[in-house]
Amino acid sequence: MGIYEELVARGLIAQVTNEDEIREMINNGKATFYIGFDCTADSLTAGHFMALTLMKRLQMAGNKPIALIGGGTTMIGDPSGRTDMRQMLSREDIDHNAECFKRQMERFIDFGEGKAMMVNNADWLLNLNYVELLREVGACFSVNNMLRAECYKQRMEKGLSFLEFNYMIMQSYDFYYMFQKYNCNMEFGGDDQWSNMLGGTELIRRKLGKDAHAMTITLLTDAQGKKMGKTAGNAVWLDANKTSPFDFYQYWRNVDDADVMKCIRMLTFLPLEQIDEMDKWEGAELNKAKEILAWELTNMVHGEEEANKARESARALFSAGSAENMPSVQIGADAFTDGSIDILGLLVAAGMTQTRNEARRAVEQGGVTVNGEKVADAKATYSESAFDEEFILKKGKKKFCKVTR
Repeated sequence: MGIYEELVARGLIAQVTNEDEIREMINNGKATFYIGFDCTADSLTAGHFMALTLMKRLQMAGNKPIALIGGGTTMIGDPSGRTDMRQMLSREDIDHNAECFKRQMERFIDFGEGKAMMVNNADWLLNLNYVELLREVGACFSVNNMLRAECYKQRMEKGLSFLEFNYMIMQSYDFYYMFQKYNCNMEFGGDDQWSNMLGGTELIRRKLGKDAHAMTITLLTDAQGKKMGKTAGNAVWLDANKTSPFDFYQYWRNVDDADVMKCIRMLTFLPLEQIDEMDKWEGAELNKAKEILAWELTNMVHGEEEANKARESARALFSAGSAENMPSVQIGADAFTDGSIDILGLLVAAGMTQTRNEARRAVEQGGVTVNGEKVADAKATYSESAFDEEFILKKGKKKFCKVTR
């Protein structure tokens, strides 16, 4: 089985522009491909996981990855999947985020002479002359076709800014530039990027001729990657300071039964033969599969030691109600009134709930425990001295923390 067939078997390929040529290039290590990452935060998320593991798989098969840091496109803002315009970031914030991305990507991709490349589209996009760009590139794009793109259609009712309307042209120009500068002949991206990716191949064809088109190939990774990394409205970050190794482990440990095997197939490097056997697992065996998924991904992001700690803590938490390596939350003196705090205020202060009403519902539904014992009274209070000893607060099956003061 070639690497292309493996990607298909893992459910990673959704659409391609020229499958026969793509298969030949990838299987023979002839692809120089890129994936773009806009710098909208100071950490990559679990949602980027598919792109990172995809780059690693292709590099291991002899292909050359280019990690494109979107220092320039982030200043425009991708309208894909958005109901409103993204927050505009300063150049300084974008540069800082780009540096954070670079450090995290180096854990997955082998950069260096003759290996993977890391480039920043700010190096060419920010130097473009606007009128020159309109004449050279703008003439290659049909506004009618652009407005039919899914990434724009979903924004038309609420309003699409002219700033965002330029994003497709910027992304297409990236491919055009890197095709000439770095011999980049392939682009990967999520399904929400399909129109932008086709724009790049068409721009190359129109500017460089039909012979060049044979070398401009786009692949589309499954939309699942865009759905990962979100829980309770918050991103699951790859930065340990934003999402602890324990919380990261627990996120994957608690994926839905229906998704666990799909995640293992798409995101881990376990052999397909082993995964095919695991596909037969049912019932309690799915919990074992979730533990395998959580350990494999935590090991990739945070290392074997942290993965082992997280697994041991999770097991201890379920069996004994406490764990050494779980996240710790410190509450300040202002959270106490007359030397005590009630359970509702504690849940809010610890970040378990957003409001006291939400906290009250959690207690009344029997979903809150302290040191392994269910809290039955929404008026329960705890003195400051209660936090001198181990104080484990748990809400539902997925949220745990050690509370200190």
